[in-house]
Amino acid sequence: MQTRELDITSERLPARWRDYYALTKPGVVRLLVFTAIVGMFLAQPGMVPWQILVFASLGIGLASACGATLNHVLDQRLDAKMARTRHRPLPTGRIEERDAIAFAMVLGLSGICILVLLVNPLTAALTFLSMVGYAVVYTVYLKRATPQNIVIGGAAGAAPPLLGWTAVTNDISGHALLLFLIVFTWTPPHFWALAVARKEDYVRAGVPMLPVTHGPEFTKSFVLYYTCLLVLVTLLPYLTGMSGILYLFAALLLGGGFLYHGIRLKYGDDSSMAMRTFNYSITYLAALFGFLLIDHYIPVFWPQ
Repeated sequence: MQTRELDITSERLPARWRDYYALTKPGVVRLLVFTAIVGMFLAQPGMVPWQILVFASLGIGLASACGATLNHVLDQRLDAKMARTRHRPLPTGRIEERDAIAFAMVLGLSGICILVLLVNPLTAALTFLSMVGYAVVYTVYLKRATPQNIVIGGAAGAAPPLLGWTAVTNDISGHALLLFLIVFTWTPPHFWALAVARKEDYVRAGVPMLPVTHGPEFTKSFVLYYTCLLVLVTLLPYLTGMSGILYLFAALLLGGGFLYHGIRLKYGDDSSMAMRTFNYSITYLAALFGFLLIDHYIPVFWPQ
């Protein structure tokens, strides 16, 4: 009997850790940490010191995972009502709320301590503010208070490239704020496309997302408007001399793809276009920051 209990425990352990891993929203955290790493490399012409690269990435990643876990805790009742989220670890009872909170505290304290002791206090302070902004201000208040929740709350999710920059320089510059602005402008069309696809989920949960309060067609228009604004914002790194012609071509090409999806979403009749736009937006941001990094180290100039 004792052997059987040990066998059952050993079978459950991997699944349990997968549930904890799911609480951290690993796909989201990977993208955030990647934009932070790009911010680090763009902050100086040479190689980033390996200590900063490792410890800043780790600290920002742990803090982001903490915010994601707290979001699960605070949204568990809403998640239980939504088809997209009802199978998450907390609504299903696979992880207890107190265990998730303890897990989040360990992640958050570890991340902030790493940043304070091994990076710099400015990055730690900004990371803490962005973590609280997402987990508390957005999740507890903005998400339930206004259809502009994702516009206002998007500042927290836009912070990682700025955090990466300050990790290297211990300073906030105009170029760092420009990276922040790109992600900040990208967030509404990215999330509203998902909200259009999952409108009924938000209706059941009573969350005043834009498609719920103003309708899908209105939201599709704003996805297109913000996509146009995003394309213009992504030209600024080139226009300010931060990046070169390689990045410019990539930004125009990727932006054209985003505009194509936005136009198809607004004027087409393909019911799958909202999710396709959402999925493209993720690829778009990763590729855009990838080209920022490539252009930084492989400058391309017009022939003389």
